[in-house]
Amino acid sequence: EVHIVESGGGSVQAGGSLNLSCVISGVTYADYGKGWFRQAPGKEREGVSSIGTDGSEYYADSVKGRFTISSGNTKNTVYLQMNNLKPEDTAVYYCAASSRGGWGYWLLNEREYTYWGQGTQVTVSS
Repeated sequence: EVHIVESGGGSVQAGGSLNLSCVISGVTYADYGKGWFRQAPGKEREGVSSIGTDGSEYYADSVKGRFTISSGNTKNTVYLQMNNLKPEDTAVYYCAASSRGGWGYWLLNEREYTYWGQGTQVTVSS
């Protein structure tokens, strides 16, 4: 059984930082693409950042230069370091795993993902 558990969300002021973690179990971790998505109230879920099986990193334009994705393969954990947070970053952040191996910007497409976590809330106040 696959389990994806996110943690690290919270409330910060604009300009602050948060580091999200996502533990993925029940799959061969190294064979899966991993991604972070977010959904703000009243908006569709969007891809934030993803990492391919080769370690390639992909970012939405809105977070480039502020967010960094990384993968701790020995811990089956993917991280999202979020710096210089803005109020528009407020959303529920979801971690997901894609059974389609490989790399590419398709990893920012939620339809490519098989397994999802429950999400963690990030709130940024101005």
